[in-house]
Amino acid sequence: MEKKNATIAELAELVGGEVAGDPQVRIHGLADLATAGPGEIAFAIKGRQPTEIAASQAAAVIVPLAVIVADKPLIRVKDPNLAAARIHNFFLASPFVATGISPRAHCGPGCLLPAAVSIGPLAVLGSRVRLGERVTIHAGAVLGDNVEIGDDSVIHPNVTVYPNCRIGARVIIHGGAVIGSDGFGYATDERGCHVKRPHVGIVRIDDDVEIGAGVCVDRATFGTTWIKSGVKIDNMVQIGHNVVVGENTLLVAQVGIAGSAELGRNVVIGGQVGVKGHIRLEDGAMVAAKSGVTSALKKGEVVAGIPAIPHRQWLKASTIFAMLPKLYDELRQLKKMVAELAGKDNAAGQ
Repeated sequence: MEKKNATIAELAELVGGEVAGDPQVRIHGLADLATAGPGEIAFAIKGRQPTEIAASQAAAVIVPLAVIVADKPLIRVKDPNLAAARIHNFFLASPFVATGISPRAHCGPGCLLPAAVSIGPLAVLGSRVRLGERVTIHAGAVLGDNVEIGDDSVIHPNVTVYPNCRIGARVIIHGGAVIGSDGFGYATDERGCHVKRPHVGIVRIDDDVEIGAGVCVDRATFGTTWIKSGVKIDNMVQIGHNVVVGENTLLVAQVGIAGSAELGRNVVIGGQVGVKGHIRLEDGAMVAAKSGVTSALKKGEVVAGIPAIPHRQWLKASTIFAMLPKLYDELRQLKKMVAELAGKDNAAGQ
């Protein structure tokens, strides 16, 4: 396929930027300042890299609005990171190529598949699976009975989607993810034996969601486990039964969310955070990495620690914790001095 190229003026229009320098320089790709070469555009996120900009072999650089002059063409934008992402996607975008259904794939009875589809070898589609237009199912993926997948979605190798789950349009699910496995629910009898609770609900994943490798999203006990539109989930995340994850929320690696928790819009949860079940994190809440959230969070609240407390309070507590050995030594010295003074007073009074 012929490599894409565009003028700096065209790229600036794509990202709503301003051009400084020759707008007709042609660009065919994007890289960082250190590795960009002739014909490529680089980016300086904070604009505090004048030496790196000057030394870079890039043909042009995306910079913050505050950067006025450089020895090469610039695209000045409010957010260079966002602009770089959009330009990079522009260069890497390629039209869908329908490879059809591999003769080594299996499609069960009653499947509704469009003509424009790509299904790789050893993929297995159960009965009555429905695929939208331009869907790609990579090798070894398994879709259970009655699964539905919307237009332009990509299911990577060895993904498993259990029966009856619903996946929207432009969804990306990376290798090894499991969508719709049973939740962790048991009733314990008088002898201490655990009786499995059936999970008869589904998982619903809305449009423009990306799910990382090795993620597990449990089906609901009853009803729906719901991942709403625009959510981005990093690798190795566990989402329990009946959880609701609000629009555009970010979940970083190794997060665990217990059953029936509800997350609002644009929540951000750092790596290795645990969230208790049956609580709500309201819109815009943020949780620092390695925290444990045991109670509800208000809109925009920022927390850290185990159990999670307001972030500034946690920072103060962490500083004090690091000082505890020194404070303990000082306390021992003070106790010794007090004991010595008390001994002298007793001796003087006799």
